[in-house]
Parts: sequence; C-alpha cells; structure tokens
Amino acid sequence: MKVVFLKDVQGVANGGDVKEVKNGFARNYLIPQNLATPATKDSLRRIEKLGKQADEQRLKTLADMKELAEQVDGAKLSVEMRAGASGRLYGSVTNTIVADKISDLTDRNVDRRTITIPEPIRTVGKHELNVRLYPGVTASIDLTVHPTGTDPEEFIAQLSNQPDDSEEEVLVADETAVSELESPTVDQQVTDASGSNESSDDSPEDQSSK
Repeated sequence: MKVVFLKDVQGVANGGDVKEVKNGFARNYLIPQNLATPATKDSLRRIEKLGKQADEQRLKTLADMKELAEQVDGAKLSVEMRAGASGRLYGSVTNTIVADKISDLTDRNVDRRTITIPEPIRTVGKHELNVRLYPGVTASIDLTVHPTGTDPEEFIAQLSNQPDDSEEEVLVADETAVSELESPTVDQQVTDASGSNESSDDSPEDQSSK
C-alpha cells in the first residue's frame, strides 16, 4: 500500500514522505496511530503542507527530547529482576523497561521506541548506559540491576565490599609467588639428589681409607 506519512516514524520515513509499505503495517499501525494516510489524490496534493507540518513537529520533538535528556542525564535508576546464583538474569533489561523507568522518574510518557540502548542487559550489577533518546540526543544513566527481593542500596553496598577481579588476581599471584619461593626448585632437587648419590656410591676402599 502506498501511503503519505503525516509524522516522522523513526527508521521508516519522515513526515511528508510517500512510500510503499506492507498492507498490514499500514492498516494495523500507521493509519490507526495517525502516522500515515493512504496516498489518495487529495493527500498527494497536501504533501507540501504535510511536510511543513512534519518539520515543525520534528523541531518540537527535538526540543522535548533535549529537555528530557537534561532531566535524566546522570540519573540513578534501579531495576529488580529475577536472577540465578551466578548473577545471570532470567530474561534481560530491554529498552521497554528503561523507558518505563524514565517515565516514572520524569512523570512523562516516554515511548519505548525512542529509547535505544547498546544491547540488552543480562546480568545483575551496576551498568552505565548511554541512552539514545532521539537522533542526536543522548543521556548517560547509572542503572543498578538487583535480584528480586533485595534492596538496591544494600545490594550496591555488597558489590562495593566485594574485591574486584583485578584485586583477586593480585592476591592469587602473590600467593603463587610465595609458594614458589618456599618450594625447592627442580635444579635444587636434582643437585640434592646427585649429592646424596655420590656419598652413597663411595667404594669400600674409599670407606676403609677414611
């Protein structure tokens, strides 16, 4: 179906564009959401006006998203998720969940489709997200993912008290070094063994002469 887009649809088209789309996409989503209209003679005649309206709406949306970015940049959010003993989540934290949290924080209805995160989060812990709110508009968010039934602040405190991987590696390396110093080397073992063999191999004549 050929449609005229009334508004920008990210990743699909801009307002005022005329494009061929799948019938189901047009009838079930674009037209009911007032994002596009069938490309009739009347709508085609209005393309210039629709394009101008879309440009105005785009500027308004950009301003709104910049304001939203100022509100959420540096925000600390927490998400409770079911997780296994290893910290692996049963599921993942998606852009929909992040959008809901931002909506709760700002008292604004944030469309999940405007939120882009690098990849779904699949482990508990602290995650720093660079969230794309709109083309050219991003915000940095500190997200804590904690297991179901735990308090996020207590969980963060537990994480802070745990040695990180680098500290554990240093401890293991130190213990290994001490163990190697205390243990005789192979050369020492061979020298000691050869020395004991020489004393035991003395001939009877040598022993009698002693």
